[in-house]
Amino acid sequence: MMEGVAMAIVYNCLIHFYKRLLSRMPPKARKRKALEQVAAPSENVATTTENTHWLIKSEPETRMENGIDMRFSFDDLKAETDSTACWDGVRNYSARNNMRAMKVGQQAFFYHSNTKPPGITGIVDIVKEAYVDHTQFDRKDPHFDAASKKDNPKWSMVDVKYVRPTNRYIPLDELKRVHLAHKGSGGPLAGLSLFTKARLSVMPISQEEWDFILDMEKQEKEN
Repeated sequence: MMEGVAMAIVYNCLIHFYKRLLSRMPPKARKRKALEQVAAPSENVATTTENTHWLIKSEPETRMENGIDMRFSFDDLKAETDSTACWDGVRNYSARNNMRAMKVGQQAFFYHSNTKPPGITGIVDIVKEAYVDHTQFDRKDPHFDAASKKDNPKWSMVDVKYVRPTNRYIPLDELKRVHLAHKGSGGPLAGLSLFTKARLSVMPISQEEWDFILDMEKQEKEN
């Protein structure tokens, strides 16, 4: 049964783009992240720090690029087959290396970017470890990379599964206020990657940071 579900997810990832392109309709649940500039080749190295939690960014609002809707919200993930989708389109070496370090069973915060306000909206499970991102070879895809070869692919993706929404939306401005306060006091969010590595769409979250943010979702929003 599980093998059948996994095959359906892979199949959907491969054909989703073509079906939507032919119909000339924005993809209903096409996963699209905020585009990143490709990092310098010197960053093409494996990560050495073992991380167990993550934060991944995606755009919840329509933004057309090359005729393709880049939108992919947390609700869109929930609507996918088995509430699971491949996390394609990452084109930054550091973000890619973070994905390659992900392990099945780990969790990530789902972050809505390029919206007002941006913030953490939910939690996902990592359900498949890094494998080849097919969109790098698709000339019709906004994430096509002519320099990547099938015998030596540059880019990877993982599969993520919807778990639950956070108890409340945790906006960026609130996280920033806590981050700045913790920089002075040495608190848990002092080194939060959301601010120290802000341009990445896939970033590590420490256990201490994870636990603190989970506590934040239980609290009323700061004024």
